Amino acid sequence: QVQLVESGGGLVQAGGSLRLSCAAIGRTFSYYAMGWFRQAPGKEREFVTGITWSGTSTSYADSVKGRFTISRDNAENTMYLQMNSLKPEDTAVYYCAAVRRRATVVITTANEYDYWGQGTQVTVSS
Repeated sequence: QVQLVESGGGLVQAGGSLRLSCAAIGRTFSYYAMGWFRQAPGKEREFVTGITWSGTSTSYADSVKGRFTISRDNAENTMYLQMNSLKPEDTAVYYCAAVRRRATVVITTANEYDYWGQGTQVTVSS
């Protein structure tokens, strides 16, 4: 099993930036495809972005394209989400997720992921 620990959330004004981190503990990080999801109050959890085990392929939700960047450092067992030009509608709890799969395509559906972090709150004020 792998344990995921998110950090980096907080309160920021619209137009600002935050960087989230997801540290993986327990297994070989490079065996896992990874993703970021978010859930706003009263809404379902939604895919934000994902990255393959090697980091060579990424995918983004249309709502964050051009503003968010996902990356991973397999040597440090950590995944990152750089969020720029934040908007109030980005306010949500952000979760990182992992599945042991060396696929060449990004996994975008939540039910394909086996491991989840506890979530970190991101609040963007207008």
